[in-house]
Amino acid sequence: MILIRHGQTIFNVVFSVTRVDPGVPDPLLTALGRRQAREIAAALSGEGIERVLASPYRRAIQTADTAARALGVPMTVDPDVRERFSFSCDVGTRRSDLARTWPEYDFGRLDEIWWPASEESEASFEERCARFARRMADDPARPRTAVITHWGVIRALTGERVTNGTLVRLPAADVSRET
Repeated sequence: MILIRHGQTIFNVVFSVTRVDPGVPDPLLTALGRRQAREIAAALSGEGIERVLASPYRRAIQTADTAARALGVPMTVDPDVRERFSFSCDVGTRRSDLARTWPEYDFGRLDEIWWPASEESEASFEERCARFARRMADDPARPRTAVITHWGVIRALTGERVTNGTLVRLPAADVSRET
């Protein structure tokens, strides 16, 4: 399985410099973020990827949509790989609005308002990531899966702190280690 941090957003641009939350809910990709999404697709082209899983945040869907279209594979929205809710960028977009924007994808696993009302505890976040890892450990398609996700999820699953557009391979042994 390959974990990928979504492309750059304006939240990432501002926060990386100021360390202050700029108050941007569910930001879209910047021009650089869109270029990173195309680069991700190119990097995945020789990997035998058969499906893309994506967080329900718009930045992840945009990145995943670019990759899935370029690879000619299905994309599935998976709420277990969403970011830990703690900043303005973690306020999501209503399911109905996502479905209107991307009618080709199934948002049926999401409630209309699918993000928490208040900050998600570290324990809850870690359990959600562990649940995803357990589910993927038993999935025969795991080696051919790309997951477009977030900094926190990648850190929780691998211990690595990555920048936008970074790909991280998660071997089977690491998936089962999270259970």
